[in-house]
Amino acid sequence: MPDLVLGPVLRYVDDTRATVWVQTDAACEVEVLGRRAPTFDVQGHHFALVVLDGLEPGSQTPYEVALDGRTAWPPAEHPFPPSLIRTAGGRGGLRLVFGSCREVAPHEPPYALPKSADPRAHGLDALRTYALALAREPAGAWPDALLMLGDQLYADEPPRYLSGALRRDAERPAGDTRAASLADYAVLYRESWREPAVRWLLSTVPSMMILDDHEIVDEWKISQAWIAQQSDRPGFADRVTAGLMAYWLFQHIGNLSPEELAGDDVYGRVRGPGGAAALRAFAADADRQVGHSHWSYSRDLGRVRLLVLDSRASRRLQPGDRRIVDDHEWSWAVERASDLTGIDHLVMASSVPFLLPPGLHDLEAALERVADGAWGGLAARGAEWLRRTFNLGHWASFQASFAQLAALLEEVAARRDGADPASVVLLSGDVHHGYLARWRPRSPSGAAAPVWQVVCSPFRKRLPRHERAVMRFGESGLVRRLSGVLARATRAPVTRAAWRLCLEPSYRNQIGVLEIDGRRARARLEAVDGDWRAPRLRTLWDRPLA
Repeated sequence: MPDLVLGPVLRYVDDTRATVWVQTDAACEVEVLGRRAPTFDVQGHHFALVVLDGLEPGSQTPYEVALDGRTAWPPAEHPFPPSLIRTAGGRGGLRLVFGSCREVAPHEPPYALPKSADPRAHGLDALRTYALALAREPAGAWPDALLMLGDQLYADEPPRYLSGALRRDAERPAGDTRAASLADYAVLYRESWREPAVRWLLSTVPSMMILDDHEIVDEWKISQAWIAQQSDRPGFADRVTAGLMAYWLFQHIGNLSPEELAGDDVYGRVRGPGGAAALRAFAADADRQVGHSHWSYSRDLGRVRLLVLDSRASRRLQPGDRRIVDDHEWSWAVERASDLTGIDHLVMASSVPFLLPPGLHDLEAALERVADGAWGGLAARGAEWLRRTFNLGHWASFQASFAQLAALLEEVAARRDGADPASVVLLSGDVHHGYLARWRPRSPSGAAAPVWQVVCSPFRKRLPRHERAVMRFGESGLVRRLSGVLARATRAPVTRAAWRLCLEPSYRNQIGVLEIDGRRARARLEAVDGDWRAPRLRTLWDRPLA
């Protein structure tokens, strides 16, 4: 009899429709609320995305999952509330939970201890802790959506306890434990999503996702020099292709609306004969940027427009002409951000932060100039080493793209032509700490909507003390002054305090919440606390944004 390997994962939801994703251990027919879909096979792994329509707006509908007519979800003696599909319509406001960076590890010692107690430890899991707390709340208090901003797993450094489950072959160097095949990725996703509380959360809160480097390999697409170096290593292209195949299967297709799924040629081919070959070809082309993979997407959630930008896979890396988002994808983003009729708030999300602490921003901008040859070849190699050693590959390291973004932010915030957003909120992860920054856009009239950057990272990845000390030093006034001097010396743009951090950064395992009610918006950051047997969340800050 077929059984669930993973899922159900509730993905797209609007007023009357929803999609439910599952992975099964054999080919079968998947049924949810009377709608059926056959599984499709990719290299022996079986998936289905069930499209539900005709749901009542503003409704809460419990659901089960049947495989070939046998109930497979919920499991027997399920300790959590029924999984619900809560459609939009009739409910005011928006509650969006978000964050990034989640290590795969068990939820007991030594893995749940502080980093100082054991090198294998990653601390308590904020996402699991949130799920446990949510299960005790009425459905009316549950969030409307969960936004996963990259690094859902660390394919480049999987935990040692999984080493026996990952593929080994003669071509891999001794000690290389990184995920290298779709089978490896399936193991990591299973470990990440199967924990009972997290599995229940994903079954009942609609989720949206975007990828970042660790889901492929650390520093992926940080520079053209890095790509050239890695491409000479055996198996590198196959590893990237496997990672993109896994991202498409486990994350990307669930971001799409029913209309987008119906019109997606790749989705149609992968579900047919030769689907694995079709997906492999698509992933290989996406890695080589043959055509446009277009991982970015947009959702209107009531009167909130969410625009999720791929700031990793679509990078253009030619020295002197770097872009963190390629021209095709950027044009699409500008189009979606420019027409805000009927929209009260624009929320733009990117796995890597738009706005860094100003000193780090100036440092990255200066290093980009030096790496492009502003001070000669030897200095360029040194700047490249610094960028890669400290993983300095954020928007600030792509100044042409940052300038485009800054111009777009100022245009959107200052609009007075009937599209008058109450706020523009930028959401990001990646940097293993959380902070709140405010941008003050220039406006000819002097009036503009507030622009905020909210960063929440990690869900679960406690940094060693020395790494936290380095990051705090990088945000210090001394580094800001020195990096400003360096930026001017290299003729890189200098921030001139266009934005500032409003609160002390947090280095805890944590989760972010954005709440919007009409023209009002507020954000808060909640850190996990307590003992591994009874973890809890503690609010670090709660600030109005509009």
